Amino acid sequence: MNNAVPVPGDGLRCMLMRGGTSKGLYFLADDLPPDPAARDALLLAVMGSGHPLQVDGVGGAHPLAAKVAVVSPSRREDADVDYLFLQLGVGEPTITDRQNCGNILAGVGPFAVERGLIGAGRESTTARIHMVNSRAVVTATFATPGGAVRYAGDTAIAGVPGTASPVLLRFADTAGSATGSLLPTGNTRDVIDGIPVSCVDNGMPVVVARAADLGITGYEPPEELAGNRALARRVQALRLAAGQLMGLGDVSGLSVPKTTLVSAPRDGGTICTRTFIPVRPHPAIGVLGAVTVATALLLPGGVGAELARFPASGQVADIEHPTGHLEVEVELDTSSSPPRALRAGVVRTARKLFDGTVYPPPIAR
Repeated sequence: MNNAVPVPGDGLRCMLMRGGTSKGLYFLADDLPPDPAARDALLLAVMGSGHPLQVDGVGGAHPLAAKVAVVSPSRREDADVDYLFLQLGVGEPTITDRQNCGNILAGVGPFAVERGLIGAGRESTTARIHMVNSRAVVTATFATPGGAVRYAGDTAIAGVPGTASPVLLRFADTAGSATGSLLPTGNTRDVIDGIPVSCVDNGMPVVVARAADLGITGYEPPEELAGNRALARRVQALRLAAGQLMGLGDVSGLSVPKTTLVSAPRDGGTICTRTFIPVRPHPAIGVLGAVTVATALLLPGGVGAELARFPASGQVADIEHPTGHLEVEVELDTSSSPPRALRAGVVRTARKLFDGTVYPPPIAR
C-alpha cells in the first residue's frame, strides 16, 4: 500500500507569471522542501504532471507552461538572487534542472522585488541573477516607478498578445551552460546519420541543422510539423546521437539538447527557424536557444551560416520563428581557437498572472 507524503494543509505560496513566451510557477526556495527529491515530487503534484492535460494541477498541458522558478537570496557576492529553473514534463512525471530558461528568467527580477528579496529603484531596477543551472550571472533591468514593479508598457514580443513593460536581459559567461563548452563535440560541424549539424551550447545546448537536410522547407507551421511522424523520428534520432557526442549521455528522458532546423529568411530577418522540444514543434523559439542558434551562425563553418543574412555591421540576429521575430545580440571572439562567447542581450517582457496559494494533492510514495 502506498503511503502519502504529508504536504502543507494550507497550501503553498506561489506566483504564476508569464515570462517571455513561457508561463511558470515562481516559488521562494524557503517555501519548498529543502530535500530536492521531496521538492521535485511536490512540484510534479502541483503541476499535475503525468497526465496529458495536467488536469489535476495548474500546468498548462504544454512544455512552455510546465516550468518552475525557485528563487532565493544569492550566496554569491556578485549576484543578488539565485534562480534555479526546473522543466517539468506534461504527460510524463519528469523534472530536470539540466537546462536554463531565458523566458522564465524575465520574471525573476520582478518576482524578487515582489517578494522583498531586493529593493526597487525609484524608476528602474537592475537585478543581478545567478542562474544556478549554469552558474552564470545575468542582469535584468526593468521598470519600477515609485518603487513598485510596472508590468504595463508598450513593448511587444512575438508570440504574446498585447504589450507590456520591457525587461532587458544581459548575459555573460553562458558558454557551456549544460555541457561545459561552447563547442561540446570539439567541432564547429559534425555529421550525424549523414546530416551536417552544429552542436553549440551558449546558454542552451542546441543541435542546428538545415531544414532541407531533413526533408522539409523550414517554413511549415508547427501544427503541420506536429503531424509529421517521420520527421519526429528523425529529430529524435538526431538529438539522441548528438546528446552522446555533446557529453550529455542518454537524453531520451530530457528536453535537451533542443533541435533547431534553419532555412533562409523570408520576412526580412537573419534566419528562419523551426525548433523542437524535444520533438514537439515549438510555437516560437526560446531566448537562450535563439542566442545559441545565432552563435552557431556566426561561427566560421557553422551549419546554416551560408543561409543567414546578418546586417553589415554589428552582431544582432533577427531570428524568424513561427509566430514572428526575436532579436538577439551576440558577441563572439572568433579570432581565438576555439572561439569565445563574450556577451549576449535580449529584450523580453513579463507579467504577474496571479499571486496566492496552490493546493497540491497527496503524493504517493
